[in-house]
Amino acid sequence: MLHIDTPHRRLFRLTMGAVVSAWVVLTATACGGSPSESGADQSSTATAAEGASPSETAQQETPESFVSRPDLAPPEVAVDEGEAWSDEQATTDDLTFVTPGFDGNKPTTGAMILDATGEPVWMLASDKEDPNGNYFDLRVQQYQGEPVLTYYLGSSGPGYGAGSFHVLDQNYQEITQVTTGGSLGAGKADFHDSTITDRGTMLLMAYVPTRVDLSKVGGPKDGWAMDGVIQEVDIATGEVLFEWSAMDHVPLTDTEKDFAKAKSEKEKTGTEELPFDYFHINSVREDDDGSLLVSARNTHAVYRLDRETGEVDWTLGGSSSDFELGDGAEFQWQHDAQRAEDGTLTLFDNHNDTGDGDSSRGLRLELDEEAMTAEVVTEYAPPEDRPAGAMGNMQHLDNGNLLVGWGTRPFFSEYTDDGELVADATHGGNGSYRAYEQQWDGTPATDPDVKLRDEDGQRTAHVSWNGATEVEQWRLVTGSSEQDATAQEPVDRKGFETELSVTDDAQYVAVEALDKDGNVLGTGVAQD
Repeated sequence: MLHIDTPHRRLFRLTMGAVVSAWVVLTATACGGSPSESGADQSSTATAAEGASPSETAQQETPESFVSRPDLAPPEVAVDEGEAWSDEQATTDDLTFVTPGFDGNKPTTGAMILDATGEPVWMLASDKEDPNGNYFDLRVQQYQGEPVLTYYLGSSGPGYGAGSFHVLDQNYQEITQVTTGGSLGAGKADFHDSTITDRGTMLLMAYVPTRVDLSKVGGPKDGWAMDGVIQEVDIATGEVLFEWSAMDHVPLTDTEKDFAKAKSEKEKTGTEELPFDYFHINSVREDDDGSLLVSARNTHAVYRLDRETGEVDWTLGGSSSDFELGDGAEFQWQHDAQRAEDGTLTLFDNHNDTGDGDSSRGLRLELDEEAMTAEVVTEYAPPEDRPAGAMGNMQHLDNGNLLVGWGTRPFFSEYTDDGELVADATHGGNGSYRAYEQQWDGTPATDPDVKLRDEDGQRTAHVSWNGATEVEQWRLVTGSSEQDATAQEPVDRKGFETELSVTDDAQYVAVEALDKDGNVLGTGVAQD
C-alpha cells in the first residue's frame, strides 16, 4: 500500500494501492457498460457524477499513458486516510484487482491488477464494440491446489449477463473456460458470481426467461419472469452436479420489485423480450456446513439451501423472513452475502435501487439460528452518504480488516473489524462491480514490450511487461547486433513502464527483466 503524505487527499496513478492493503475491483461500468444492474432508468454517467468531488471527476480526463503499451490507459486514484490509518499498513505484498468502467476510450475500461503503489501490474482492455466483451469479477481463486486468476467475459445487460468464466494460470495462459450446461445449455453463466470449491467444481448462476402467471404481482396471466438458477459444474468435465431454481422454491409474491413501476419505466417488462426480474440472484457461497448461502437482490433476502435437496433451510430478510431483525438490521437490494470466520454474516446493503436514496453500507449480522434473531454487530458506513443503486461487495481481509466495494459509486474503502475507516479511495468513472485485495504471482508467457523513442536528441527505450509481478530491475543490452551486444548496469523498475537511455549507435536494443536475485525472467527486443 502506498503511504499518503498528507492527512487529506492525494492523486495516484492507477488504482488503489494507496489504500491500506492493495485492492481489487471487479468488472466495469455497472456490469461492463449497461445502464444499471437494477434495470432502473438511470445512466451510468449520472450515477458517477452525482456527489462526485472535483478530484474524482477529473480522473476520467487525466489517464496515465505508456509508450510501450499505448493501448492501455489506467485511471488516477484519489485516496483519503481514515481515522484508523497507520503507516504500518502502508506496506503489503497484496495486489488490487479492478475492473472500472469509463464512458470514453480513456481511461481504459476493463480488468486491472494493481500493486501496492497504485501502479498497474496487468491490464486487459474491454472491446467496447463487442457486446460480449465485458469483464467482471476478476479475482484469485484456488484450483487443484494452485492459485488461478478467474474472470467473467460475456454480455452485461440489463442487469444480468450470459457468458463464461475464464480460468488462467500464473503465466496468464488459459486453463479452461467454465459455463453452464445440462438443461440450460452452454454460455448462460451470469457475471454476478463464481466460486471454485475444494471439490474442483465451480458454483455458477444463470438468469433464465420463464413463462409464468404474473397476475399475483400485478402483471399479465400469460407473462414472463426471470428465474434465478444455480448450477454446480465440474470444472474438468463440464458436468452439472447440482441445479437449483428460485421459482421452484421462492414464490413470485416474495418480490420487493414493484411490477407496475417497472412496467412504467420499461413498457416491455413481463414479456419474453424483457422478463420481470422478480428474484435477481447475485451471489452464491458455501456456508460452514456445506450448505449454500444465496443473495437475491429483488426479494431483499438471503437464503440458506440444503446442498443435497435444494430445500430452503431458512430465509433472512424480505417479506418471508424466518428471522426477527433487530434495530438497524434490515437490508434492501443487497449483494454478496457470506459467512465470516467468526460465524457472523456479512453483506453489502445497497439499501436503495436508484442511486439517489438512502446511503449504502457494509453490514455484519449476528444470527441466532435457535432463537431466529438477527442483530447488527457492525455497520461499515461511508465517510458521507453514498447511495449505490446497484453492485457492491464486502471482503474479509487476512489482516482482520474488511474491504467494501461501493458498486455503482466508484469507491472502495477499508475498515477495521469494528468499523473504523482506514482509507477511502476513488478511481472515478462509473463504478466497478466488486473489489478484492489478494496475493498473486504472475510471469507472462509473452516477452516484455520495448519501444524506442527519440525525443530532443535523446534516444530512450520504454519497457513494460504486462502481468509481471516479480520484476525488480531492468537491464539494457545493446550493440551493433545481437551477437556482439553487451549488458549495461541494471536500473530499478519504476512502475508499469521504465525508461532507459540508449546510445545513438546501438543497432540492437534489448531489455532483460531481472528478479530480486538478478535472475533473468524474460527479454524483450526493442521495436522502433
